[in-house]
Amino acid sequence: MPELITADGALRQDDWVVVPRPEEGEALALPDDKPALVPADLWLENESTFANRADIGVWFDSHDEPEILAGKVNEVPLIAVNFPRFVDGRGYSIGRLLRERFGYEGDLRAIGDVLLDQLQFMKRCGFSTFVLRADKDASQAARYLDFFSQTYQAAWDTDLPLFRRRAS
Repeated sequence: MPELITADGALRQDDWVVVPRPEEGEALALPDDKPALVPADLWLENESTFANRADIGVWFDSHDEPEILAGKVNEVPLIAVNFPRFVDGRGYSIGRLLRERFGYEGDLRAIGDVLLDQLQFMKRCGFSTFVLRADKDASQAARYLDFFSQTYQAAWDTDLPLFRRRAS
């Protein structure tokens, strides 16, 4: 089971299972005894079955549009965003859209090719938990979550850029 990093740098076990998209003609296979993250569009197709279940969350791939869950984001306990490659920044935009435009208030998790030096930037976009790539040391995560003492840009966590914060 991978370790989960919280936004304050704490480590805990990740009990959630990311259910891969089934091949064409196959059914979605949920684990029996663990909470599951299903592809967002499949959650929407099965909304009547999955709605209000605390053990079923959703995950977005980097090419998915978060608009598909507009108005329903707070019906799921956990939303994960897959970063398929560390150079793919679309997940940052998905995180900000979920928080700022769609008002998601639950746990927003970064999964996939997540590296230590990305953590503070993901946190600034609204991510609250992180699962590092398997070859990375999660015990070092706390120092990377607040690596920079000041940030220049406005983001989900700070609505004013540094020059405006200094002027006030």
